[in-house]
Amino acid sequence: MGGQQAWTRPARPRRPVRSGLMLGGLTMILCLVGVAGLGAWNVQVVTQAGGPVRETADGFLRELSAGDVERAYGRLCAQARKKWSEVGFASWVKTPPVVTGYEIVDVSVRTKAGRPTGEVAVRLTRDGGASEERRLTVVKDSGKWRVCGDPF
Repeated sequence: MGGQQAWTRPARPRRPVRSGLMLGGLTMILCLVGVAGLGAWNVQVVTQAGGPVRETADGFLRELSAGDVERAYGRLCAQARKKWSEVGFASWVKTPPVVTGYEIVDVSVRTKAGRPTGEVAVRLTRDGGASEERRLTVVKDSGKWRVCGDPF
């Protein structure tokens, strides 16, 4: 009866506060990395869209000032084409005073509801020499950048 008990290591005290803090810290780091990645992606989308937005507005205005209304109509987004028929758009554009020249003043791109949207400030020159500033909205529609809304 007098057998010796085998030696066992004493139980370590549990440290739930330390484990909770470590888990909370790890979660916080993962969230920060996710937010930083999302922010970097958003900046990349916006900065890469500036060139195509400018090119779209430039092509649209070049075609309008040259009188090529059919090609300009093709650069409109689906929403604008629902509002304007091709014939209605052509008669609206050819109503005096018509656009004879333009200058792109500013291009800005931002995301709205996760989609990049551009706004181009232009100075239009009309026949007779009058000029005015307008803003063109440019959106991505069916994989291409298109002018949307009322361009004039």
